[in-house]
Amino acid sequence: MMKTFRGTYTVMITPFTPAGEVDAEALRDFVDWQIEQGIHGLIPLGSTGEFLSLDDDEKILVAETVIAQAAGRVPVLIGTGAEDTREVVRLSRRAEKLGADGVMIIPPFYSTPTDDELVHHYKTVADAISLPIMVYNNPATANVDLKPALVARLAEIDNCLYIKESTLEVTRVRDIIRLCGDRMTVFGGILGFESFVEGAQGWVAVASNVAPQAMARIFSLVADEGEINAARKLYLDYLPVIEFVGGQAYVAGTKALLGHMGFSVGVPRPPRLPLPAPQDAAARALVAKFGLVWPGAMVSSRQVAG
Repeated sequence: MMKTFRGTYTVMITPFTPAGEVDAEALRDFVDWQIEQGIHGLIPLGSTGEFLSLDDDEKILVAETVIAQAAGRVPVLIGTGAEDTREVVRLSRRAEKLGADGVMIIPPFYSTPTDDELVHHYKTVADAISLPIMVYNNPATANVDLKPALVARLAEIDNCLYIKESTLEVTRVRDIIRLCGDRMTVFGGILGFESFVEGAQGWVAVASNVAPQAMARIFSLVADEGEINAARKLYLDYLPVIEFVGGQAYVAGTKALLGHMGFSVGVPRPPRLPLPAPQDAAARALVAKFGLVWPGAMVSSRQVAG
């Protein structure tokens, strides 16, 4: 039976050791912390997880680790995007065998497919698996734009049930809901609070890598409690953090914030580089301002003080 996805889902970083290898132990700790902080779901192997910079064995390791550590406590969707439809089918079938609850699939990002080609792409994958698919619209990185009329076509595919709508046009949320009804559930991408107000039932968030409790609470305030003013205040309070990880340096920025929180997750893999010194200093200042602390760092501090 398919799970229903709703709430704030963290599109997770992939922690690396100082030697640059995937740090499975840190990943397990990260999963536990996210769930303890009240996150509603997890999505490894997305763009923030540097999926294009991982080899196939590393992708298996990340997916297996997150699924096993989450152990059904929250849904886990695996990013299975690729340029070749056959590869997306392979990765999605593997995610299903590993026990994923769903897959998130960005469109092919180099071939600039037509609408008909995109429908064929997603239907081919959908026919190969029984998992729910979260379509991922991010024209800035995929070079194609899944506009609401096309999303309505994709919604006719049985298990294309969700979309991460990652543009700055919040009216997309309104129009997808209007055109698709209950055939397509919208998650915000870049815009969380604004998407909730328009009826989105979730948010695939980057900022929840460092502030999962607050990002999850923004959703609950709007969608579950109808406390829009309180949600807006919390959203505006945390907007500096959201914006810091919302631009080109979303991977490096997130990893810098976590590092300053006391959680060593390594640096991005090239071509991405660590933040330049001025931005890194800004990350340190944000951590101090918002009191962002990794639990293990607090334990270490107490041990040193003792």
